[in-house]
Amino acid sequence: MGVNEKEFVKEVTPREEDFSQWYLDLVLKTEMMDYAPVKGCMAIRPYGYAIWESIQRLLDKRIKATGHKNAYFPIFIPESLLQKEAEHVEGFAPEVALVTHGGSEKLAERLVVRPTSEAIICSMYAKWVQSWRDLPLLINQWCNVVRWEKNTRPFLRTSEFLWQEGHTVHSTEEEAEEEALKMLGVYREFVESELAIPVISGLKTEREKFAGALHTYTIEALMADGKALQAGTSHNLGQHFSRVFDIQFLDKDKQLKYAWQTSWGVSTRLIGAIIMVHGDDRGLKLPPQVAPVQVVVVPIITKKQREEVLQKAQEILKEFGGEIRMELDDREEYSAGWKFNEWEMKGVPLRLEIGPRDLQQGGVFAVRRDTGEKIFISAEELPQRLPALLGDIQANLFRQAQEFREKNTHRVDSYQEFQEVIQEKRGFVLAFWCGDSRCEEEIKNDTKATIRCIPFEQEQSETGPCLFCGSKQGKAVYFARSY
Repeated sequence: MGVNEKEFVKEVTPREEDFSQWYLDLVLKTEMMDYAPVKGCMAIRPYGYAIWESIQRLLDKRIKATGHKNAYFPIFIPESLLQKEAEHVEGFAPEVALVTHGGSEKLAERLVVRPTSEAIICSMYAKWVQSWRDLPLLINQWCNVVRWEKNTRPFLRTSEFLWQEGHTVHSTEEEAEEEALKMLGVYREFVESELAIPVISGLKTEREKFAGALHTYTIEALMADGKALQAGTSHNLGQHFSRVFDIQFLDKDKQLKYAWQTSWGVSTRLIGAIIMVHGDDRGLKLPPQVAPVQVVVVPIITKKQREEVLQKAQEILKEFGGEIRMELDDREEYSAGWKFNEWEMKGVPLRLEIGPRDLQQGGVFAVRRDTGEKIFISAEELPQRLPALLGDIQANLFRQAQEFREKNTHRVDSYQEFQEVIQEKRGFVLAFWCGDSRCEEEIKNDTKATIRCIPFEQEQSETGPCLFCGSKQGKAVYFARSY
């Protein structure tokens, strides 16, 4: 590695030294985003937005496959509409942005810039739902929302962010519950399959649930610094909003009934999750499924065989560029070593190197970003080997993340042990909790750890004395510090 290449990597703070700074260095250095003039807002640059486009494309397909259709609702909500739902307002009051003027005119009623769309969507659903024949109503929208956050971090928590939010209406409680759990399952399968991030699914506690919801379900992922990230949520809203906004339907038995509702969403924080779960000191490591560039071709150019090498590189691009997101880096003002470092930092899953010697041998060298392994592939093998390697990289990233999570999930039996683990090791901590919100609050005040979820899986049947009070039998729950 030459002097320039060393300097290139130096521009990113090592993860172990300062994880937060490492993250900020990466998102700026790889040109995923830049800070905007408005505090807490970011400009998502093409490389970062391309990841979001992949997330949109892949998730939108899954959402539509479950019978949902996309629509769009206004960004502005009359303040009186939001105020109708007191509990909901209380949940979002500190975060809302208000519009007071239209041009030079003071508005007769202030407008809220949507922090989420329940109020505006429910007001429309009250007009659209009249009969059981109108149900279920299954709508999703891709949009931006604004929450005036005090502490922001690119992609993870910004004053404005992009997301999708599904809002559905059903005739029975059972249907709404089935819908909420189904969409959580869609999120889990998507995040694990496409983003290569293992998650824990479960129920949020009453303290942690969405304002106005009957139940909130979540998928929780573990970041490389041992903090948890809520990667997606799905809410059974019960009849709470339908009663407030008067969403009623005439049922088959000729009775007028209030509808049952759900809402669910994931946001651009998934990009932050990809960075923090897979990245290392050399930069990003992007799962092939969502990487803007899956394969980069870097020609090793010499004066004697410049044209031959470039021609072969262009042939590879022409042959595979339609099926694989591939880029040719034929910039001559940078050395091959500089390019290797840049593409490694950008997290491109696979690099193909082709030089005069490779031409003689009738193939290329492939370098994996996940393992650093260098493999010679003959020209005849490329059509089979490239897709197979990308599939293996995707699977290996998931495997590595799963191993990290297992290694950093701790079971504790005493509160003292819990405090030590949270302070020194972090990660997920599996412990028993009696269900009393006072114990939950005390633990949070003491340790800054919250209950991430009451898991659906095998731990659910286990019981034991409460971690904090010890006096009651409790369920197994996952604690962690979180973003």
